[in-house]
Amino acid sequence: MPLASFGSGDALLVVVELFFFIIWIWILIFILTDLFRDHEISGWAKAFWVLFLIIIPPIAALIYLIARGGGMRDRAIAAQAEAQKQMDSYVRQTVGAGSTADELAKLAELHKAGSLSDSDYEAAKAKVLA
Repeated sequence: MPLASFGSGDALLVVVELFFFIIWIWILIFILTDLFRDHEISGWAKAFWVLFLIIIPPIAALIYLIARGGGMRDRAIAAQAEAQKQMDSYVRQTVGAGSTADELAKLAELHKAGSLSDSDYEAAKAKVLA
């Protein structure tokens, strides 16, 4: 097709085709992500699904969405909940650790208030600095 005959209708058709191609790739990625996220399916079943998706992709994708579509939402929610739990754990661990300067400041306040004796203060300070 010469460039001179490429009109606005052809450009619109290319944009629509590109849109559907990107949607198709997104669907395949979503299906494959769900497939490998599911721990209830054996490795052989996963291999057959992938082979089925390669051989006849549109039919395999429709069958997958019909047969396993209900569980896709549950698995996605469980994965997000697990990720949130790990993030919360990491934040608690990081924030709770505190810096050495913070620990020394707390010890100095306790020592100044009389809650720690001189020997206890020195021992705790050595432990923080070690």
